[in-house]
Amino acid sequence: MTVRIENVVTSGQFSLDGGTWDVDNNIWLIGDDSEVVIIDAAHSATPIIDAVAGRTVAAVLLTHGHNDHVTVAPELSQRTGAPMLLHPGDRMLWDQTHPDIAPGELADGQKITVGGTDLVVINTPGHSPGSCSIYAPELGVLFSGDTLFSGGPGATGRSFSSFPTIIESIQTKIFTLPAETKVNTGHGDSTAVGDESPHLEEWIKRGS
Repeated sequence: MTVRIENVVTSGQFSLDGGTWDVDNNIWLIGDDSEVVIIDAAHSATPIIDAVAGRTVAAVLLTHGHNDHVTVAPELSQRTGAPMLLHPGDRMLWDQTHPDIAPGELADGQKITVGGTDLVVINTPGHSPGSCSIYAPELGVLFSGDTLFSGGPGATGRSFSSFPTIIESIQTKIFTLPAETKVNTGHGDSTAVGDESPHLEEWIKRGS
């Protein structure tokens, strides 16, 4: 069966450092007709469950610990029986939303297989210490979370973030991928490595 990528968009709020913002989040599903992996768990479980459409969920992969990306992770895990996995570098952010529930752990280089296709975890810190991108080399697609967007890096002006670190992650871990690699982001439109990489020096000069 052919592996396919599906997108669900949910709306809600992101809160950190005493501020709250209205946001639309991309949730990505990768799988075939029998099993699927969910990337991120934003705002509302029902539309995500609807997109799963009865398939086995192999895992709920969380690109980072900000509340708008982990909102319904425990509910998705309970309803599907799938493990929810987060890089331990973001546990302090997770605990702000779900202090009484522990996620499983994602590790740099970890492989998760769905529908015969490998997904590779790449720790891309900067937006947060435990931020991860999920790479599907056979599909030529990277799921960048909030590390890289169409037009530049993710925000680094809040707690636990670092502009030099996110630039290093993008330069050494994302822009080393093939230029044609499609980048499916945590918010907004998708892009490609080759569309963003020429602008790296502009971003560095612009700063955080």
